[in-house]
Amino acid sequence: MLDINHIKKTFNPGTITEKRALTDVDLHLAEGDFVTIIGGNGAGKSTMLNAIAGVFPVDSGNIIIDGQDITRLPEYKRAAFLGRVFQDPMTGTAATMTIEDNLALAYRRGQHRSPWKRGITSNEKEMFREQLKRLGLGLEERMNARVGLLSGGQRQALTLLMATLQKPKLLLLDEHTAALDPKTASKVLHLTRELIRDSHLTAMMVTHNMKDALQYGNRIIMMHEGRIIVDVDRETKVSLRVEDLLNMFEHTSGSALDNDRMLLG
Repeated sequence: MLDINHIKKTFNPGTITEKRALTDVDLHLAEGDFVTIIGGNGAGKSTMLNAIAGVFPVDSGNIIIDGQDITRLPEYKRAAFLGRVFQDPMTGTAATMTIEDNLALAYRRGQHRSPWKRGITSNEKEMFREQLKRLGLGLEERMNARVGLLSGGQRQALTLLMATLQKPKLLLLDEHTAALDPKTASKVLHLTRELIRDSHLTAMMVTHNMKDALQYGNRIIMMHEGRIIVDVDRETKVSLRVEDLLNMFEHTSGSALDNDRMLLG
């Protein structure tokens, strides 16, 4: 479903601030894979997701989604294939618009005509209400409320729903619970797993929390210095502990993990 073939990316090449962010990254995801991605600061986790999303062009290699080479497509055209949730709960929604209007924008994403050529239909309203009920936050009773009035956790749950409303080929989750308190983060992660499972989505989730990496998904990828150094399959993953991941990292990279967020997470 997803093939990343030997992609490389260096920022500011030939300057004092040169940074080799991705070094020959090679990865295949089958349809329905839910991969968690861990690694220290600067390992290349978010950079890999940005490369897939088309935030910047890669220097070499190619990216293929569902048989289509998207390597040279601009970011806005890749949006038709992707759903994405960022770390900042304020990023994925329009604060001055209502919950209902935000959902309408997400539902009509990719349409050639303006999403406001026609009003929101009664069928759409009912569908939005049923989808909001899944969140268990009572937002189905507040569909005309401005999104800016919601809490961070509510906005992130809404963003997740919006990202999956039109089933994407690939769902990208970039530390999407890192800014939430532990109780809210747990609820959003549970919802994440439920939406991915029920919609049979293929997903990549960057996390700094090793326990979450072990608990969610069917594969774990570990990155270091712009490379994938460990790829753990479903069978191996079920028997692993955090200590095992730390030992894998040290054995493969040749150094101990130096990242307080991951060690304390």
